[in-house]
Amino acid sequence: MPELYGFDAFSPKEIAERVENIGVAKARLPLLPMAMLGIVAGAFIGLGALFYVLVLSDPTLGFAAGRVLGGLVFSLGLILVVIAGAELFTGNNLLAMAWCDGKISTLEVLRNWLIVCCANFIGAAGLAVLVYLSGHPDMNNGLVAAKYVQIAAAKCAMPFWTAFFKGMLCNVLVCMAVWMALAGRSVMDKVVAIVFPISAFVAAGFEHSIANMYLIPMGMLLQGADSSAISWLGFFHNLLPVVLGNLFGGSVLVGVVYHIIYRRGSKPE
Repeated sequence: MPELYGFDAFSPKEIAERVENIGVAKARLPLLPMAMLGIVAGAFIGLGALFYVLVLSDPTLGFAAGRVLGGLVFSLGLILVVIAGAELFTGNNLLAMAWCDGKISTLEVLRNWLIVCCANFIGAAGLAVLVYLSGHPDMNNGLVAAKYVQIAAAKCAMPFWTAFFKGMLCNVLVCMAVWMALAGRSVMDKVVAIVFPISAFVAAGFEHSIANMYLIPMGMLLQGADSSAISWLGFFHNLLPVVLGNLFGGSVLVGVVYHIIYRRGSKPE
């Protein structure tokens, strides 16, 4: 009953159908467009992370103000992914819905996740190199660079299960942002739907694997030669549990749950 939701928005049941149909299209993208869209998405999320660090580098902001404002500007990343069009690993965890309905195979799901995740890394880490070379981290008398190093070092030192659960909670909110954006028909509908879940996960300090693919390499580039707090070992120590947490939060706690609610037992189309 779409009329219950008003404002010309799609109902949750209609969103579930759209998510499945979009999932089929995403899973069957040719390799080159999928990889290129993945690279673009990694760079988009990196731009959101850049905006976030810029805000946090201001020591005059209080804790809550800095976190909330930082989360608000980080939303730029997913807004770019959804509106401009790109393939983001964390959002694509919703392919689990089409898989549950038998519309795509396990191999197609794993192919998409692997290619998109690797492409996201290229885009995010590549942006980190470009931003480093631009001299951007020198802004605010070097406080931007110091904040990158602080954030990256904390991520590399994070315990496995802490990173896992922070990744899980993060991607529940990311996939809910994508889900709600699909309820909208206009650009503004989609932007409003995205901003609050994304700013909430960032303000809460949850872990997004693709954002970390930008933040940790940037920390490596900026840390002093005598420091080893940020390393490739630390990067993978963070990335493994965060990726697993993102997968569980997005595919199971959002995708599978909504499949059971709205699509399980539905007639084939």
